[in-house]
Amino acid sequence: MPYQFNPFNFNPLRDVLTSAIDFEALSQGNSGIKLHISATNVRNGKIRVFSDTEITADAVLASACLPFLFQAVEVDGEHYWDGGYMVNPAIFPIIYSSASKDVVLVHVNPIERPQLPVTASDIFNRINEISFNSSLMREMRAIAFVTRLIDAGHLDANTYSRMRIHAVRNDADMARLGVAGKFNPDWEFLTGLRDAGRAEAAKWLEGTFDHIGKQSSIDVDDTYL
Repeated sequence: MPYQFNPFNFNPLRDVLTSAIDFEALSQGNSGIKLHISATNVRNGKIRVFSDTEITADAVLASACLPFLFQAVEVDGEHYWDGGYMVNPAIFPIIYSSASKDVVLVHVNPIERPQLPVTASDIFNRINEISFNSSLMREMRAIAFVTRLIDAGHLDANTYSRMRIHAVRNDADMARLGVAGKFNPDWEFLTGLRDAGRAEAAKWLEGTFDHIGKQSSIDVDDTYL
């Protein structure tokens, strides 16, 4: 456990973040791009969404804090774990604070796994995947429910947002990685993931980009409900 094995709370990710990201420039809020990251409040279990000028190195570390690996991250007197426990990702800030009606989801956890996990590590890994995907499923159910009400004329389409949902995902490749891949720092492995992601994004752009601004490119009910 992190409190027993890392009592001085050393986190090498902090140095990586501060060397790669200019948080002072980010805090000016002049980029023109809305940025939201989420974390889970350990004390009350509520979601905290950090937006624009609120985003600091601590906020980013909080949003990625897995409690079995890292000590909870303190921000403004509260302690936080990974936001995936409550929302993964947080879609509602995009719906309420953006003029765009298109949402593109990039999946890093497989929704489906064809094989039954039987080892302790595989079972624990699948539990984590299901837990982190469950919050996405809930948001998708809410979006689908509102969409059905709008289509049926029960809600005013000028007041409620009819969202168009798209997804970049490759469950087959993600499922093949297994639990060991999440702890693999090998540079060749990481660049391989990068290249696979770029290839999947290119495939999505070629085959799906024309749906943007017109209609959802996935069947939300079939994929998430």
